Amino acid sequence: MENELIIPDGSGKEEIYAALIPQIVALTETEEDLVANLANVSAALFQTFGFLWVGFYLVKNNQLVLGPFQGPVACTRIQYGKGVCGTSWQRAQRIVVPDVEAFPGHIACCSKSKSEIVVPVIQNNEVVAVLDIDSCEYGTFDETDNKYLSQVCDILTDKF
Repeated sequence: MENELIIPDGSGKEEIYAALIPQIVALTETEEDLVANLANVSAALFQTFGFLWVGFYLVKNNQLVLGPFQGPVACTRIQYGKGVCGTSWQRAQRIVVPDVEAFPGHIACCSKSKSEIVVPVIQNNEVVAVLDIDSCEYGTFDETDNKYLSQVCDILTDKF
């Protein structure tokens, strides 16, 4: 696969994700290195949508540890049940936050973040990582993001 993603011009969010998913499969299907795959997926989502921050936190020693990402400097470690990422890990559920200021215990790694989505990567009924995406606009994420970002995480599950 070439290093450039192919996304149709004038597409809506659903069409963009639908075009991106097969490209993410192609990027990751023959690569076995976890860091390489997480880095490329972060870059693909960041490049395609222009989000403020896209990256992964990996479960290590009972905390989330910063993994590959694109965007501003981030929090390095997040405790279980803390902030949006830690809560997603604790609940093993996707969380969409239209306004991060309204989320109890939100961890402000970047003051530009206004909305956020966190999707857990689950392997053998256990959260092994979370995909965290921040936007500098309120209300960015919806059920379309939930649907397709869950597919992205499912693609990565066997890489852990």
